Amino acid sequence: MKKRLIIIAVIVCLLVSGVTATVAINNSKTNDGYVYTAVLKQGSRGDLVKTVQTKLKRWGYYKGSVDGIYGSQTRSAVIYFQRKNGLQPDGIVGTKTLQALGINPNSLTSSGETGEFSSSDIQLLARLIYGEARGESYTGQVAVAAVVLNRVKSSSFPNTISAVIYQPYAFTAVIDGQINYTPNQTAYNAAKDAINGWDPTGGALYYYNPKIATSAWIYSRKIVATIGNHVFAV
Repeated sequence: MKKRLIIIAVIVCLLVSGVTATVAINNSKTNDGYVYTAVLKQGSRGDLVKTVQTKLKRWGYYKGSVDGIYGSQTRSAVIYFQRKNGLQPDGIVGTKTLQALGINPNSLTSSGETGEFSSSDIQLLARLIYGEARGESYTGQVAVAAVVLNRVKSSSFPNTISAVIYQPYAFTAVIDGQINYTPNQTAYNAAKDAINGWDPTGGALYYYNPKIATSAWIYSRKIVATIGNHVFAV
């Protein structure tokens, strides 16, 4: 009888630990806000899981319910996202995957969403700038950021920085994985200047390099500015 009770107690402990002790977050300051490690995997639950599911669903990677439960369907969606973004496709949401999703656990609200223009927004915008325009002038880098912010304001595009950047096929840096490069301080400064209202493009929603652009459609857009190697259009 005693042996049976011990076995039952062990099973209960394992079940409880599997449900509740599934997320580990460790924060420390860095120059762009925070360095954080968070581990979400199959069996995890909570608001952070809901945030991951919401973003994956919005971008077409996830078809299931936003229920805060990290099941097999969520894991498959994470693996799909990781493969598309040059990350290790292990189905585990750690630091790099959270960054690629544009999620900072420290900026989560009670509803599990990230606040607009949070430190993670600035970081993601800086990564896009660095991946797309690090060879351009400072004005050209601000211009790329301004296009993202103009899309956020437009009813024709998603209404958050991360959703705009990760909209399928929207930016080359996301497609080829350069979005995951570590941005320099110039890229951070350009992101902040754009967020503070500087728009060298005059309201552009698109940009392209005419030397390498192959889309016939993009050439049909009205040109509003040319800065460095990029043409900006509406």
